[in-house]
Amino acid sequence: MVQEIGLFPHFTVAQNVGIVPRLEGWDRERRAQRVAELLDLVGLSETVFGRRFPHELSGGQRRRVGVARALAADPPILLCDEPFGALDPVTRAELQQEFVELTNRLAKTVVFVTHDVHEAVRIGHRIVVLERGTVRFDGTGDAFAESDDPAVQALRQLR
Repeated sequence: MVQEIGLFPHFTVAQNVGIVPRLEGWDRERRAQRVAELLDLVGLSETVFGRRFPHELSGGQRRRVGVARALAADPPILLCDEPFGALDPVTRAELQQEFVELTNRLAKTVVFVTHDVHEAVRIGHRIVVLERGTVRFDGTGDAFAESDDPAVQALRQLR
């Protein structure tokens, strides 16, 4: 999952979600079933949203399509590069909560890149702070809150 979602504007929602399975050679029936399953999973009915194009969706709906597409081929690890950037605070908080619930339910390993300390603490089971390519901190949210590392303390001040 990437910052700007990266949906293909000339593809419908269903085509966007089904692109990776299509590239993987899945047959049409299996792709259609997976697309419907994933759209339902992210709260977008395939019958309502499947034939729409990205420009017909809200920002939050486009993010949900991006999540569904990222999960389409059932990867064991999901890399998310600031997937909730540039959203209004209410939509961002809703999507963060839904994302946590979804990844817990699916038991996926997720590497979530963010510059937002609130988001890291809210979403992460484990937080890693990198500074100039060096790991400055690696631990739980509680350990992050108690760390005496100056880099971590500076980040906590941003909260």
